[in-house]
Amino acid sequence: MSVSLFTCPICQSPLLPAVTNWHCDGSLNPKNISHGFDVARQGYVNLLPVQQKKSKQPGDSLESIAARQRFLQAGYYQPLQTLISQQLDQLLSTKPAQINSEQAKSSINWLDIGCGEGYYTQAIAQIKRFDTLIAADISKPAVLAVAKASKLTKNLWLNANNKTVIYPLVTSAAHLPLSANSMAGISSIFSPILPDAFASVLEDKGYLVIAKPDVGHLAEVRAALFAEVREHNSDKFLTELEPFFELIETRQVRAELSLSSAALADLLTMTPYAYRAQPEKRQALLAMAKEHPLVTTAKFVLYVLQKKAL
Repeated sequence: MSVSLFTCPICQSPLLPAVTNWHCDGSLNPKNISHGFDVARQGYVNLLPVQQKKSKQPGDSLESIAARQRFLQAGYYQPLQTLISQQLDQLLSTKPAQINSEQAKSSINWLDIGCGEGYYTQAIAQIKRFDTLIAADISKPAVLAVAKASKLTKNLWLNANNKTVIYPLVTSAAHLPLSANSMAGISSIFSPILPDAFASVLEDKGYLVIAKPDVGHLAEVRAALFAEVREHNSDKFLTELEPFFELIETRQVRAELSLSSAALADLLTMTPYAYRAQPEKRQALLAMAKEHPLVTTAKFVLYVLQKKAL
């Protein structure tokens, strides 16, 4: 891994990882000041300066993260997790010459942006075709969960195959503390899409893998919660990406769900339905699920794009 993989979120100088404290070399700071960032005892690093925060506690709350952990660990969205892992493994195996083409024998780096509690991150980490996996989210509770789920070996966060180094980072997707053209790929699972930021850190012909809800996603849940149901339009961001990326593949996957009241409560808490739905309708739906499990279908669409050589 190049020592210049990371950049300081304050002055953009090269940022050097270390066991207890990351520090930049200050080379791009007019005053030549080196900024330091402590590694938390759980293993994550907070690279979100105060000036980049839009609220006191940005991102998903602790309650939302806990609900998502319970729901996802129960396996409800496993078909999507499996598809993402298979897709990434296929990308990295079929076109190895295109990835890091200018650094033929150097490490292959992947960014999982908006990683949440790490359900998909941990699956991605099992792929043995790249070396560095950066798990980034603006929510500190989310990144803390990722760090706890990782294994600390020889002062590096490694996955089970003892190969891929996982760096859990608290950071803003709009101000990624990463060097230009340093990532072989980015995965964005239900996270905001930022074309300029993604294109900046991706190398030429690097991959962008995006997962979004598909048409008909959780239709029964939304019909019970909202008087007017707006269908998901997951393709709408493709126009914004077109100047930088080429769409090379689209995949769809679904998961048939039978949800108890407790599982449904976790689903509602981990989604925007938690604050968009009227409390009365939410409680009525949960009461119904206590009598009979709610049967619905989760539908997802996975987009695979490749950065154009500009």
